[in-house]
Amino acid sequence: MKYFAIVMQLLRDRVLFLEEIRQGIKLKSKILGLLISSSAFFAIYGAIIGASSTWKQAIMSAIKLPAFYLITVIICFPTLYFFNVMFGSKRSFEQYLTLLITAVTFISVLLFAFAPVSLFFLISTYDYNFFKLLNVAIFALTGFLGVSFLYQGMNFLSEEDTNGLKIRNQILRFWLVLYGFVGCQLGWTLRPFFGDPDQPFSVFRNRGSNFYLNILEGIAHLFQNGRY
Repeated sequence: MKYFAIVMQLLRDRVLFLEEIRQGIKLKSKILGLLISSSAFFAIYGAIIGASSTWKQAIMSAIKLPAFYLITVIICFPTLYFFNVMFGSKRSFEQYLTLLITAVTFISVLLFAFAPVSLFFLISTYDYNFFKLLNVAIFALTGFLGVSFLYQGMNFLSEEDTNGLKIRNQILRFWLVLYGFVGCQLGWTLRPFFGDPDQPFSVFRNRGSNFYLNILEGIAHLFQNGRY
């Protein structure tokens, strides 16, 4: 329960939490607690979106969703850290990592808050495309809020570290776009997360098509059926 207490500290007083990161207070315990808590929240949401197919898919999605966010961090973090250090930042490796994992945890909490909504539509509707698009919208919203939190947190850390601040802000904006593209591509590579009832269970699927085309096809399918 002490790990989840770290999350509650974040939710109750984000400014104090960010100040502790800026001061370098208990960073290792924060990283561990946030990783464990966020993995649990992601696993619960993953199980829900996978449950529209089979119990096997529910278990696999509960494993893959936390892995997806963790791998995205591993891929994108070096770019964020080294570019900021190159252009004047004095913050440590642990400070940047703690802040990034804090933003990911923020996303996991938002997804957990949406879990009852997703579960309701899982139970009450049999339209897979609608269920998939609903959850993609939830992922987009929570991702946007998480990225906004990260942007604010980076600026907070830089208040006392102004050397090269302008170019670091430009790098941060570019990095946030890069993070989004990497996340979309990685999600497509690791799919399926959603349990398509018309598809047999599989750990991974063929890489044909792409994420954006698949979403457009799902929207077109809904309107072609004349339901929305």
